[in-house]
Amino acid sequence: MSSQQEPIVVGRVAFVTGASRGIGASCAEALGVSGHKVAVGYRSGADEAEAVVKTVTAQGGDAMAVQLDVTDAGSVDKAVGEVEAAWGPVAVLVSNAGLTGDGLFARMSEDRWRSVLSANLDGAFHVTKRVTGPMMRARWGRIITLSSVVALLGSGGQANYAAAKAGLIGLTRSLARELAPRNITANVVAPGPIATAMTDALDDDRRAALTTAVPLGRMGTTAEVAGVVNFLASDAAAYVTGAIIPVDGGLGMGH
Repeated sequence: MSSQQEPIVVGRVAFVTGASRGIGASCAEALGVSGHKVAVGYRSGADEAEAVVKTVTAQGGDAMAVQLDVTDAGSVDKAVGEVEAAWGPVAVLVSNAGLTGDGLFARMSEDRWRSVLSANLDGAFHVTKRVTGPMMRARWGRIITLSSVVALLGSGGQANYAAAKAGLIGLTRSLARELAPRNITANVVAPGPIATAMTDALDDDRRAALTTAVPLGRMGTTAEVAGVVNFLASDAAAYVTGAIIPVDGGLGMGH
């Protein structure tokens, strides 16, 4: 899964949500290098999304930025329609968009609970629902959802986030069973602590605690997550479905 590998596909359409930064941006870039036409989905941060597009095109790939709010089914329909009008049906979905809203459960408001579930779980439902019909007609597709190690381990102060990410596992494995007869795979990638702007904002003690808990003793990189996503989108992963693949330095082993 080296970034230097030869392209494994030519011209399949990939849609990555939450792709203007972090893990999503790295996934979009990796898929573009592999020969996919990549829709860089974003809610805000248009300049960052365009920067991802430029990175892909500078390496000979094909990309476009598409604005959407995954919590709004109408917005999702419009965005996917733009991609279909430009390139045709989406063959590879990387459902990555989401947010956190941390807080102790005893003090968590209904709004904080609902906003995290809406962005992380309902959003995945909206986007996946929109693209699966064309995949079924084409009898080919790749659905890849980004969950988290906390879906299996739990995390104090993140009951809403952990619940949403655990829900993605049930959703994706159900899709793996339903869609297998149509040659569509559905898999989960579950990152652990990954070096992003979010973790950069943590204080030194919190970052040290996170890395100490990881057997490999460091945070992962977004490129390491993208490498696994890129593999799952490829022809080489045709016999992999319903899997949860951790990219967590060993943090969640045994779960």
